[in-house]
Amino acid sequence: MKVVLAYSGGLDTSIILHWLRENYDAEVITFTADIGQGEEVEPARAKALAMGVAEDDIHIEDLREEFTRDFVFPMFRANTIYEGEYLLGTSIARPLIAKRLVEIAAEHQADAISHGATGKGNDQVRFELGAYALSPDIEVIAPWRLWDLDSRESLMDYAAARKIPIEMTRGAKSPFSMDANLLHISYEGGPLEDPWTEPPAEMWRWSVSPAEAPNEATYLDLTYERGDIVAIDGEAMNSAAVLTHLNEMGGANGVGRLDIVENRYVGMKSRGAYETPGGTIMLRAHRGIESITLDREVAHLKDSLMPRYAELIYNGYWWSPEREMLQAAIDHSQRWVSGEVRVRLYKGNVDIVGRRSSDSLFDEKTATFEEDEGVYQQGDAEGFIKLNALRLRNLARKRG
Repeated sequence: MKVVLAYSGGLDTSIILHWLRENYDAEVITFTADIGQGEEVEPARAKALAMGVAEDDIHIEDLREEFTRDFVFPMFRANTIYEGEYLLGTSIARPLIAKRLVEIAAEHQADAISHGATGKGNDQVRFELGAYALSPDIEVIAPWRLWDLDSRESLMDYAAARKIPIEMTRGAKSPFSMDANLLHISYEGGPLEDPWTEPPAEMWRWSVSPAEAPNEATYLDLTYERGDIVAIDGEAMNSAAVLTHLNEMGGANGVGRLDIVENRYVGMKSRGAYETPGGTIMLRAHRGIESITLDREVAHLKDSLMPRYAELIYNGYWWSPEREMLQAAIDHSQRWVSGEVRVRLYKGNVDIVGRRSSDSLFDEKTATFEEDEGVYQQGDAEGFIKLNALRLRNLARKRG
């Protein structure tokens, strides 16, 4: 049989590659995605070759632009956050990986796909729901749910017994389980398993501590078209360049650190720490441009839909019809969300200090506290208030 494996070249996926051959007599095709994790992905080619994978069966792809353009940016049009805090950095990467796994499987006429997600986490759900939605008859092999290798020591013993080439890490191994892409880096495990323990200062990789950030603020002018940032400080950029630049600016100013306990879809609570500097800026800035370009009822309805949309992404339903329906409504709302937002970054904070748009609904003549030239008749408010108070007054009379 042929199996397409999501392959990083690390310990777990190298062992999975051998295990698939040993247990399924499989011809393994590897897929390695560069979605901005900040590490070279080309070494995975040499590792796969060393494991005996044919050159034509090794797929290494730069997906940074597709990731930001087709997944991250659409999500941020909805101002998406899960449980009031999490910006879904891991969740939003999984549907793209699932998509490419099944596409490569189709190209090679493979029988199955395989991944290294554990049986306790959300990622197994996200990968597999995505795969089944796009290729309903695909077989999925999830070794962590099948084998009896349940520790790093058992993995190392398996590799040694079968002479699997494993690169030994020199120096102290990080106690954290980390996952990174262009939107964020996450940290789980180790000391974070105690929710009372503060994350150690040396853990953070993308951002300086807010206390150590510069004493002078950084200003950025962000240009929006239909809900997406298309330029920074007047310089046009594609989506990947936008997020890369915002990560650099945000990280340098201590923006985007988060420490939360979240509810996993599989039923347990999990403590994680995240760095999402660019995403934090994008969320605040997008709400800034929407504040002057969205109608009140559209904005409020959109906000009411967001928690459901966030759950769909977190739980792995990106490719579901309900997510696509919500996306259509969200994208429709963004037709007039164009203009400029000025943000100030200072010691971990993101402040909106200016917003303007040729499509602005802000009417200075109506909103002014000065003479309004008769645009708004203040006396009209009395009838408005009494009509809206009618049910409250009746309730008070009946039950008072």
